[in-house]
Amino acid sequence: GVIKMVLALEHGLLPATLHVDEPSPHVDWSSGTVRLLTEAVPWPANGHPRRAGVSAFGVSGTNAHAILEEAPSAADALDAGSPPAEGLASGTLAWLVSGRTAAGRAAQARRLAAYVTARPDLDPADVGWTLATSRSGFEHRAVVTGTCRQELVAALTAVAAGEAAAAVVTGVVPAGDPGRVVFVFPGQGGQWAGMGRDLAASSPVFAARLAECGQALAPHVDWDLHEVLAGTEGAPGLDRADVVQPVLWAVMVSLAAVWQAAGITPDAVVGHSQGEIAAACVAGILSLQDAAKVVARRSQALMALAGRGGMASIAEPAAKVRDRLVRWGDRLAVAAVNGPAATVVSGEPGALAELTAACTAAGVRAKLVEVDYASHGVRVERIREEILAMLAGITPDPVRIPMVSAMSGQWLHGPEAGAGYWYDSLRAPVEFDRAVRVLAGSGHQVFIEISPHPVLTAAITETVEDVAGASVPVVTGTLRRADGGASRFLSVLARVHVRGTSVDWTAVLGRRKRVELPTYAFQHRHY
Repeated sequence: GVIKMVLALEHGLLPATLHVDEPSPHVDWSSGTVRLLTEAVPWPANGHPRRAGVSAFGVSGTNAHAILEEAPSAADALDAGSPPAEGLASGTLAWLVSGRTAAGRAAQARRLAAYVTARPDLDPADVGWTLATSRSGFEHRAVVTGTCRQELVAALTAVAAGEAAAAVVTGVVPAGDPGRVVFVFPGQGGQWAGMGRDLAASSPVFAARLAECGQALAPHVDWDLHEVLAGTEGAPGLDRADVVQPVLWAVMVSLAAVWQAAGITPDAVVGHSQGEIAAACVAGILSLQDAAKVVARRSQALMALAGRGGMASIAEPAAKVRDRLVRWGDRLAVAAVNGPAATVVSGEPGALAELTAACTAAGVRAKLVEVDYASHGVRVERIREEILAMLAGITPDPVRIPMVSAMSGQWLHGPEAGAGYWYDSLRAPVEFDRAVRVLAGSGHQVFIEISPHPVLTAAITETVEDVAGASVPVVTGTLRRADGGASRFLSVLARVHVRGTSVDWTAVLGRRKRVELPTYAFQHRHY
């Protein structure tokens, strides 16, 4: 019955009822407009969707009912009446292919490559739109990216051959839930000259949010966000804490907006050091204006500590690092625990030099961090009153997206994140490893670092694998140093897509025309 009605919708002809010669006398056929079809009747389109009901009545008493509705008309299906619309990251194209098996994925890529090569008139953007909007996403997935047909076909050929390529991202959706999503906002360290410039030129969402951040920062700084990011002559550089921290905050908040516009809303957020300010903003605890004030004013207060301290990263568990620090007394202290074997120390410059030398001699990787002040230590107490006075008017709101404090490892409610919290989080050690363990232990398996360059991805991976055991998390950054445009953003979207996280590709790619493409490459086995 279902097959018959599908054919009826497709061909515009209602079939005669089978096995019924005369209408039932138990039905009053004179009332209403229902009648029995004793012969085929035309079923023309009338400007409204045509619908058909099919019922099956089993002898056992088990009944099944289905309602079918005709597909959009050809003109609608091809989006012919809608002008193209820009996506989140213009200039780079993405084609999605998938299969029930790895062999099916390869065959689909091979079939699509041959089809597109034989039809040079096909617009690559239309192909990408059609793949994203009219094809199922099976378990074995691949996303190929490029700026032209030749690049995309070459990437498809690599998928078909099972070969790795820079423009190819492949993966398998895990059975069950792919895991909850966490947005991670790192502290200082991922900055680079020109970060965000390319993405702002290709992503309207990123550019708009960046402009809002610049307006929010303007009352608190004597420089212009756009000029700093563009490297305009006379603009301050990123070597100053009171510049780099607000600029990083603006870039991270704007990157989060692009991820959310791509359909990925975090189930939780977490920040590391100054990254907590961006996390609280995205979580809804701080308004954009209050967050801008916190990051600008607190970083300005830090300038009083410039030249009096430093920090170093040690590739060793925190417990072992604390044992090493005993010989230096209160000259050094653990400032951050980032992972099972990733610890940061802050303190006096001379003592830090001695520590890094001792670690290197012992075969432990250690390096100085490029800052000239000692956050998350006793020296911060010198600016306590100044910070509390500067931030006295901060009014936090109840949390909208759950946030774990990297200071306490506890879930924040919102109201506790007033001025006192933003001083305490600068003075206390960063227990980032503990915060990630809380998240991993509560079903979060997809960690997206929202930054211009990955800083914490390695530490996150080690921590989550330590908690989850055999379960392999999805951990990715966003941009990379000197690679901050649309193609980079599409590649990280692809990475979470191939592992099962839902991406709104219609928003990413922008509206285009739907075109005819090959159907699924079914895999056959003979018995």
